[in-house]
Amino acid sequence: MAKADKVGGETVLVTGGSGYIGGRCVIALLQQGYAVRATVRDLAKETAARRAIAQVTDPQDRLTFHAATLTDDAGWDAAAEGADFVLHVASPLGVPEPRDPQELIVPARDGALRALKAARKGGARRVVMTSSVAATSPFSRGPDGTSDETVWTDPNDLGAGAYARSKTLAERAAWDFMAEHGGPMTLATVNPALVLGPVLGRDFSDSVQVIQRLLSGKIPGLPRLGFNIVDVRDVADLHLRAMTAPEAAGERFIAAGEFAWMADLASLLRTRLGDAARKVPTARAPDVLLRLAALFDRDLKSVTPGLGRRRDFTSAKAQSLLGWRPRPLEETVLDCARSLIATGAV
Repeated sequence: MAKADKVGGETVLVTGGSGYIGGRCVIALLQQGYAVRATVRDLAKETAARRAIAQVTDPQDRLTFHAATLTDDAGWDAAAEGADFVLHVASPLGVPEPRDPQELIVPARDGALRALKAARKGGARRVVMTSSVAATSPFSRGPDGTSDETVWTDPNDLGAGAYARSKTLAERAAWDFMAEHGGPMTLATVNPALVLGPVLGRDFSDSVQVIQRLLSGKIPGLPRLGFNIVDVRDVADLHLRAMTAPEAAGERFIAAGEFAWMADLASLLRTRLGDAARKVPTARAPDVLLRLAALFDRDLKSVTPGLGRRRDFTSAKAQSLLGWRPRPLEETVLDCARSLIATGAV
């Protein structure tokens, strides 16, 4: 792990510090010896966030919380004042698909700009922004393939959903801001694939619903959907590497591990978890049935364009430039499943 020169005296602001990825970034930073500030939408979330973090590491007196939202200027300057680094992880959720894409686009874009402005004003040396592989995806129908960091999603593509558009436009706005106002501050982005791994409580990311729904039997049949999967702990690790490595300045980094179809995940769960996976489906769901159901279900509508399509995302750049390595798919999926069972989420 690359470290800053004076870790003991450095402070990092993590936006969305009570979230799935944000919480793991807070934990990783505390384990590395940083002082951490975390933003939450409401300070009422602080107690639960502290409880979750304490399951993994003792924050001692190095963790504070600040109220700030993506849609309001209040609180941002105070949270960022004097921070050496900022990890901008907070972003609006994309499930279910909103009827008006602006519900996601506006807070994602404006929140990114608020974080960057506050970081610059507060004297931060680098901002690492959490984007997504949804911002590196050619959504138009076409052959299977592999995307790297040179690929950008076209937000005008009719196949791009609101979430992909929000992530793309927010990241574009961040790079445009840096081109005009960056100065000595630098920016890097981390673009995760489907984020799984252990949860620390019942409040977890939409992405984890893939495993939750399989275990609970809420998916009656297995759709022909596949994803590159990355562990939430590895996503946090990449944020820290991108934060401190000089060569990360001005770069995008895809965080992605192995590709798996839903049927592969189901088979792994049934094979390794025994009776705990008794509700995991075995039958395949026909494409035509899912497309019909998507006419009435906004959650399904957002995923049907990917039926039967294999779009890989490569993390070769993060591995070669920053020495990052994703852990095995099996470890990530099983740790996710076991934690969901332990917390009573299934």
